[in-house]
Amino acid sequence: MLAGLAQAQTYPLRPITLVVPFPPGGSTDTAARIMAERMRASLRQSVVIENVGGAGGSIAVGRVARAAPDGYTFDIGQWDTHVGSIIYKLDYDLEKDFEPIALISHNPQLLVAKNDLPANSLAELVTWMKANPGKINFVNQNAAANVTGVMFESLTGQKVQFIPYRGAGPAMTDLISGTVDLLVVQGAVALPQIRAGKILSAARSASMPDIPTADETGVPGLYMSGWFGFWAPKATPKDVIARLNAATVEALADPAIQKRFTELGLDVAPRAQQTPEGLAAFQKAEIDKWWPIIKAAGIGAQAQ
Repeated sequence: MLAGLAQAQTYPLRPITLVVPFPPGGSTDTAARIMAERMRASLRQSVVIENVGGAGGSIAVGRVARAAPDGYTFDIGQWDTHVGSIIYKLDYDLEKDFEPIALISHNPQLLVAKNDLPANSLAELVTWMKANPGKINFVNQNAAANVTGVMFESLTGQKVQFIPYRGAGPAMTDLISGTVDLLVVQGAVALPQIRAGKILSAARSASMPDIPTADETGVPGLYMSGWFGFWAPKATPKDVIARLNAATVEALADPAIQKRFTELGLDVAPRAQQTPEGLAAFQKAEIDKWWPIIKAAGIGAQAQ
C-alpha cells in the first residue's frame, strides 16, 4: 500500500507512452497527438506516441492489455478497438482487461467518395450501382468500416467489393488518387480533403453543419458510432488513473483544443462522460447495442 501511495504521489517520473492503434495520418493519430501535446503541460512529462497498426487496432490494444499497470502505457481507443474488435479472435477481454480513463469526443463518421465517381449523393450512388453491379469497391480499414459496409449492402440491396487497408491515412491517399471508390472515415481525416475539393462527401453535426446526413441523401438508417477514449491496463492504481483523467479533462477544457477539435469534426464529450465511470457506462451501452447486431449479421474480420 505504501509503495502504491508513493507511486501515485510522484507519478509520473518518466515519459508516458500513448499507444495509437493505427498508422500515422489517420483521425486517431491526429487526435492523440493533439491531446498528448496538451497533457504534457499537466503531467510535466512527455507523452510519447507509439503507432501500432494491424488487425483493426486489436494488436495495439492487446499490447496495452498486457502492459504493466503502472500508468506509463495507455491507449486511445474507439468503437473499432473497444467495441467492434470482437470480429477478431482476441486474446484479451474488452470488458475486463482495461481501466477506463475518460471519454474524449464523439466523432461523426463520413462516407466519402473519389472525385470522379459519377454520383453526387447517396441516392445517385445507389442508382449508379444498380446500373453497374459489382463495380464499386469499399475500403475496409477497421471494424467500423466493415460493419458500415455490411449495413450499406443490407439497406441498399447492392454489393460492394471490400478492399482491406491497415489504416485511414493510407486509404485516404488512395481515395484521392482514385484507386478506391468509397471510404467511411472520421472528419479529422476527411474534412481537409473535402474542403480542398479533392473528394466528395455524402452526416450533419455541430462541427460539420454543411454536410448532409445519410437520411437526407438517400439511405435512411445508415448510422455508425464514432468516438475516442483513453484506457489503461487493468489494475492501474486509481490515483494514477485520476492523474491521467485530470490531465485529460484539463486538455478538453482548453478553448484552443476545443477549437482544434471543431476544425477536425470532433465534438468534445460532455463533462459527465469525461470521468472513468462515464466512459465505462458509455462503452457498456455501445457493447449492448452493437454486439448483438454484429453477431446476428455474422460479420467476421477480413484480412488487413
